[in-house]
Amino acid sequence: MTTTGSPRTAPARRPRRTAAPPASGSPAPPAPAGRAPLKGRLAVLAVTLGIFTIVTTEILPVGLLTRIGADFGVSDGTAGLMMTLPGFLAACAAPTVTVATARFDRRLMLCGLVALLALANFTAAAAPVYWLVLLSRVLVGVVIGGFWSIGVGLAERLVPAASAGRATAVIFSAVPLGSVIGVPAGTFLGDLAGWRTACAAVGGLAVGVWVLTALVLPPLPAVRATSPALLRATLRGVHTRFALLMTFLVVLAHFGAYTYVTPFLERTTHLTTAATVTLFLLVYGVAGVVGNFAGGAVVARRPRTVFGTAAALLALATLLLPVLGREPLGALALLVVWGVAYGAVPVASQTWFAKAAPGAPEAASVLFTASFQATLSLGALAGGMVVDRTSPAVVMVLGGATAVLVALVAWLHFAKRPAWPVG
Repeated sequence: MTTTGSPRTAPARRPRRTAAPPASGSPAPPAPAGRAPLKGRLAVLAVTLGIFTIVTTEILPVGLLTRIGADFGVSDGTAGLMMTLPGFLAACAAPTVTVATARFDRRLMLCGLVALLALANFTAAAAPVYWLVLLSRVLVGVVIGGFWSIGVGLAERLVPAASAGRATAVIFSAVPLGSVIGVPAGTFLGDLAGWRTACAAVGGLAVGVWVLTALVLPPLPAVRATSPALLRATLRGVHTRFALLMTFLVVLAHFGAYTYVTPFLERTTHLTTAATVTLFLLVYGVAGVVGNFAGGAVVARRPRTVFGTAAALLALATLLLPVLGREPLGALALLVVWGVAYGAVPVASQTWFAKAAPGAPEAASVLFTASFQATLSLGALAGGMVVDRTSPAVVMVLGGATAVLVALVAWLHFAKRPAWPVG
């Protein structure tokens, strides 16, 4: 239909809308509409396997601690530095790597970090002296800080929006699966063929993940920069600071004790074979998977309840281990409780950070990763100092006491603020 007459009577044209560029802190763009669902699932699988390999590499020394220490003639506490160093380096690398590479393609970043992880594992496998093992753990720390901060928030860019929640849950399932499959398998392989073979095998897994990541991840250009100013603004939020406090306490309690669970099982429970220790760690890991999915089912609605309940169960398990853990059956039962409790912690902590900073998901991931890893290393270091001067049983008691404090703080915060605040 056409119109005639003077311009004064013609209807005014509406200006064409143009899409504004995404602002810093705005939600990431959705996955491309033309992207095949299978490719999106494979991309999520690649990120999940990357985190699985990282988690396995990070906590593999827990199952091999006494063997590596004996090979190099160092104490359990000194061997615990294999857990301490990656955590401290990851805490520094999380903000540094994320800010320094804020405008880099995320696909290239993930590929580079996985390649560095393979190099770290192969270096440990070939190390003739202990300091070279520690150097390899420094590389692991850099990978942890960078990959976690970048990778855990990518689900919404890999799959349609309706599937982003499920994809995120799949990515986080790599944490307990690393305990269920990676660590017991690595411990078993270490017992069978030596700890160096276990490290080399995880390095080979990293190479496979690198190939998959390079093949199936789409280009992921940076859409917003995580700047130091954004991190500072996020950190100023009262709920973010409370999330930092809770994460600090619960991770300190867990890793201060869990790093030395193998010496406890060998010396206090008197498990005489490495295969039995591996079995106990496997049961713990299976319980962790149950805790991860049970906590994940309700954490979006009740993050404080999940956090507080997990801390209370963790306290119960570690405080009772020196008493009931002298018998294998009692130790196994308490490891199940411990696994269920800790399985819910990472997803509860990440959810708390995300709710505290809903407009800055990558900044929230950076703070989560930095606080989690720094406290992991501090807990392993503190536990190592205690275990060298006392016994693994004392480490369990101290970890349990710290977990009691977490449960009390969570309960008091819940009583004061029954409704979850947004922003």
